[in-house]
Amino acid sequence: MKITNIPRWLFAILLSFMLMLPVSARVFDLPDDPHIGVIGDPDTPFYTHAKQQDTLLDVARRYDIGQNEILLLNPGVDRWLPGIKVKIFIPSSRVLPDTPREGVTLNLPEYRLYYFLPDKKTVATYPVSIGRQDWNTPIGKTRIVQKKANPTWTPPESIKKEHAEKGEPLPDVVPAGPDNPLGLFALRLGIPGYLIHGTNKPYGVGMRVSHGCVRMYPEDIEKLFPEVKVGLPVYIVNQPVKVGWWNKKIYIEVHPQLEGEELPYEQLYENAMELIRKAFFKYNYQAELVVDAASLKKALQEKKGLPVAITKIVSEDEPVEELF
Repeated sequence: MKITNIPRWLFAILLSFMLMLPVSARVFDLPDDPHIGVIGDPDTPFYTHAKQQDTLLDVARRYDIGQNEILLLNPGVDRWLPGIKVKIFIPSSRVLPDTPREGVTLNLPEYRLYYFLPDKKTVATYPVSIGRQDWNTPIGKTRIVQKKANPTWTPPESIKKEHAEKGEPLPDVVPAGPDNPLGLFALRLGIPGYLIHGTNKPYGVGMRVSHGCVRMYPEDIEKLFPEVKVGLPVYIVNQPVKVGWWNKKIYIEVHPQLEGEELPYEQLYENAMELIRKAFFKYNYQAELVVDAASLKKALQEKKGLPVAITKIVSEDEPVEELF
């Protein structure tokens, strides 16, 4: 049907609805200015609704969000029966991790992977699962050393022992296929024994559930796999607090720290202020900016993982926390 055959009133409704949707759930334009650290538009919130048969986890997967993230952002929404009339918040912006804008970055407290495309103009981002507390995903710089489609899995003895103790013995080799815990695609890292791979349990994505490897939704690893090259650098970091400039303001994004690594508020505040000072000097924006103490405190306490503006022009009417 030609677009000219659609009634004007219906076309207007369709157009307005399309404008409400995020351009992409995964790919963002990179700022031309390397000092700008926020992607997307933090000033334009986006909401959606569940379908009749949806759980909140179905909505998370549809918008490429992990389980922990969508629960944190929608605390009043029932995980299993969200309802079709309930507004569900979907993040439309992110503060970039403090790493080189190349290759792949994995930020563990964020449960998220960033892939900086070779055009140096765009970045794709995906939710991931990471190693649980007794099987930590290692931190540091590495690289992709091998790509394998339809991988088999040879469980290490430690994992075989763990499963045997649960009465769930594993074979020496798990064949390739849909029941393989590695999914259909795997990227081997330079750290021996660690992979970025798919999964046969997609609803665990966005949680701390693996034996140290990084799991992705099957549809996400399918997109990432042909894009990345052997030798590509991979930065694995632990940055629960991220800071970046956008629209002449400093934004902070705070995530819950990994279990067992929680800091008292005072230490978290000092760490955040140090990042804010560094961001201010890095960009050297010439304006009488001050930290909005109330906004900063709220972000550090709530830890919702959303970019929050925490600076403003000096005002004599409101209490503020000076940068220096």
